[in-house]
Amino acid sequence: MINTITLKEDIVSTAVQLFDEGYACSQSILLSFSSYFNLDERTAKLISSTFGGGMGRLRQTCGAVTGGFMVLGMAFGNEDPKDMETKLNGYKKVRELNKLVVDIHTTSNCKELLVKHATEAQVEERKHHKIICRKVVADTAGLVFDILKEEGRV
Repeated sequence: MINTITLKEDIVSTAVQLFDEGYACSQSILLSFSSYFNLDERTAKLISSTFGGGMGRLRQTCGAVTGGFMVLGMAFGNEDPKDMETKLNGYKKVRELNKLVVDIHTTSNCKELLVKHATEAQVEERKHHKIICRKVVADTAGLVFDILKEEGRV
């Protein structure tokens, strides 16, 4: 039997390590789960590459969270446009993850997270990565794992 606690720790650790290596928050999340969905690394990197910084540095939904949404799409997404039950369940999982992030950090908005935890100078110097982003990456990876585990997907 697989030890899910160790598996969760490995996924969280991998996501943080990838982020520390310079991958975007969105990439760090999707890459840490990609092997569970047979998603090749290059495709995972490319798909998620533009969602960092709150989606292309628009400072909107946090890239870690959107990376989590991508993982949930792999697990719960629909392939048939007429399959509304699956589609709506996938949307429900996205809202669940978003709520869990908001419960921890009071927001899932990149700009609001930065304003709350870092000065403009720290953001300009890219120090926000260690101040808040790294924590959100770790939390999001763990929350996504929990959602997948609850549904028997890991």
